[in-house]
This record gives sequence, structure tokens and C-alpha cells, in this order.
Amino acid sequence: MKFTQKDNYKFYDLVKIIELLRAPDGCPWDKVQTHQSIRQDFIEETYEVIEAIDNDDRALLKEELGDVLLQVVFHAQIETEQDSFTINDVADGVCKKMIIRHPHVFGNVQADTVDEVLTNWDNIKMQTKSQTTQSEVLAGISKALPSLMRSQKLQKKAGKIGFDWQDIHGAMDKLKEEVSELDEAVTQNDLSHIEEELGDVLFSAVNIARFAHTDAEKVLYNACEKFIQRFTAMEQLAKQQDIDIQKTDLEMLNTLWENIKNNQ
Repeated sequence: MKFTQKDNYKFYDLVKIIELLRAPDGCPWDKVQTHQSIRQDFIEETYEVIEAIDNDDRALLKEELGDVLLQVVFHAQIETEQDSFTINDVADGVCKKMIIRHPHVFGNVQADTVDEVLTNWDNIKMQTKSQTTQSEVLAGISKALPSLMRSQKLQKKAGKIGFDWQDIHGAMDKLKEEVSELDEAVTQNDLSHIEEELGDVLFSAVNIARFAHTDAEKVLYNACEKFIQRFTAMEQLAKQQDIDIQKTDLEMLNTLWENIKNNQ
């Protein structure tokens, strides 16, 4: 296997490394992978980039961006072996997309504000994807997105054509209505109805995040972190009071929890 090791590598060195790993005499693991078998790896690597961004860790960000780039090259190499497309075709496609969607930079279209840029972007995106209806625009939002993120994108797209509440108060009223319907479904002990109404509650809650100009996914992430912090503090308090949280009753746990909550 011909490969020259270097002190510093560049992009096409990575392309060559993946090609060698996928070769018949390459790595037993790498050469048998498919798009489907490494799909989850791509998702996980992407989230690790997000974690590095959230932690403002530049060294980790550099490493994790490398892992995402590895995934891109790996998937492109699989297609290269099938004579479908290469990493150069991937780069060509995204370059052309960026040029087409930025006519105010690469053409003669005037767009002086962020809103004008985004309006142009959406219109051009519809044209290039041959979308003629807003329903097609909604259907074009990836089903693989986390559901909170997908919900917010769906609502934002619908809102752009005027299908929206006037303000956050209308969204709040809708959330209360959906909670009431969920309560009724729970009372009836109807599982399918509960699932449907719970979905409506979550979808409505996402609307609140959108009107509050925040991100539903991030808000829930923060809530998870807060829960872990409070649970940890509750466990520590229980230990200080010589209470075994695995053996005590729910009333005591709630008392400890409220103690922590009120002192944070």
C-alpha cells in the first residue's frame, strides 16, 4: 500500500486515506461499511460538534469538525466506488448552490438587509427544488430532523405566508386548549388519543419558543441540564441528612427537591 506519511496533511490526503482504507487490501472494517451502517455515526459526530460549540471549546471543535469531514469524505468515497459521484462533485454542487442563492453577491440583485437576503434565499430555493406550492415547501423539511427542530421549521415556514398567531398570547391560548384536550384523553384512558393530544401539546409548546425568539431544542436541552443539576443537588442533600433516596418515599423526595429548587 503506497502512502507517504507527512508532518502535516491537507484535504485530499484525507480523501486518499479513506480510499486506501476502503481498498480490497485495506481495513477489514472500513471496506465493508455502507451509508446505512455509518448513518448513526454521522448523527453522533454532528452533535459532538454542537457540544464543542456550546462549550466554546475551540480545540474540541477542530477535532469534531474533522470527524464530520471524515463522514462526508467516507460517504462520497462509497459513491465514488459505484461511479455515481465523487467528493469533487459534492464540492461542485454546493459551490453552485451558494452562488445561485447569493445573487446579491455573485449577481446583480439588490439585497441590503438580512430579511431581503432570506426572502431571496427562500424564493430561489423553491425554484431550484421545483417547488410550486407551500405544501411542497413544508414536505421538503427533512423528516430526519429532531422533532422539536422540525416543528419549529414547519411553523416558521407556515408563518411566512401568514398562517400564524398574531402574537405569543394566541400561541399560549392554543397551548392551554391542547393541554385541556390532553387532560380529557388521559381521563378517558385512551392511549391513541393521549398520544395524539400529547403531540399537539408539544407542537404548541414549540410555538411559544418561536414567538419568544428562542430555540425549542436548546430550551429543552437546558431543561435537561437543569434537571440533572437539581437531581445531583437533591442526592447530595439526602446524603447529608442520611437519607437513602432509593428507599425513601416519594413525599420525602419531593420535599428534598423543593428544598433544592427554592434555594437555587
